[in-house]
Amino acid sequence: MNLKTNIGNEMSSKVAKLQSLVDKTSFWKGAALILFGIIILTQLFEVSIAPKIPFLNQSKTLSNNQVKSAQQSEEGATVAIDTLALTKSVLPAEGVALPIKWGDLGKRMVADGVIDEGKFRALFEGGLGQTEEQMMSGNSDQPVVMNEQNSRYLLDMLWAFGLANKNDILDKGEMVDEKYGGAENFASTGGWSLAKGAGFDHYSMHEYVSLSPEEQKLVDTVSRGIYRPCCGNSTHFPDCNHGMAMLGLLELMAKNGVSEKEMYDVALKVNSFWFPQTYIDLATYFEEQGQDWDQVDAKTALSAQYSSSQGYQQTRQNIKSLPKPASGNGGCGA
Repeated sequence: MNLKTNIGNEMSSKVAKLQSLVDKTSFWKGAALILFGIIILTQLFEVSIAPKIPFLNQSKTLSNNQVKSAQQSEEGATVAIDTLALTKSVLPAEGVALPIKWGDLGKRMVADGVIDEGKFRALFEGGLGQTEEQMMSGNSDQPVVMNEQNSRYLLDMLWAFGLANKNDILDKGEMVDEKYGGAENFASTGGWSLAKGAGFDHYSMHEYVSLSPEEQKLVDTVSRGIYRPCCGNSTHFPDCNHGMAMLGLLELMAKNGVSEKEMYDVALKVNSFWFPQTYIDLATYFEEQGQDWDQVDAKTALSAQYSSSQGYQQTRQNIKSLPKPASGNGGCGA
């Protein structure tokens, strides 16, 4: 009896262990099947699992906000300047009205050989517009407006006038300093190839516009404060075409009763059309300093600190919105 009982108990124990093993095996098989099913679902569908525990959700939200803040900071550092709007401000489509009286200066310069009309016209393959034609060969009483289309034409016209018109700055200034070897060796003199004969033959030789002592003093003063980014010299030392053209413009403005402040204002706009990339860059610099271009003092912008070649290059290095220095300034030849 006892033997049968022991055998029965032992069998029951083994059966129970076997059943437990089967149950455990079934659990892991089931778990494996479920996991395999999840893997298949993630390959077929987009599955998102979000935690319900509050502090996990809060942590995730904080992390997302930090990423967005960082992105906004990076964007703010690189996309802070509207260059299109700046370009329109620096180079307005309507151009700049030059407060001068041109009259028959073009005709007189052609007659005197300062301008060889054939050579001059050859520069403009598309021909001259009505206003330019009138300035060249007529008696123009129309307002002279400089824009992107005619800035080169006006540069050359003013260059011829600045070179030829007799003025103390040409006769007594840096241009005739012996240390430079003679006034005929500069780009603004020897480089004027659009005359009949040698351009230097007309250097300060024609009294087209005579200035009063007060007008001459004004031109002398303002010319010392206007620099150009093609070199390190002021308009008082007009050794290149831009300097000589600006000198001619100052003389015409002085003769027309223009104030010192307006001279600087006009000169900045004219320089901007002659050196567009330089002044778009400078406008970008001032914008980064919190100053709109139309609020920048013209005399300051034209000073050696910003408008000379050296001053511009130093300022350019401090512009954060531009990736690298850009070219695009005008040359100093005819």
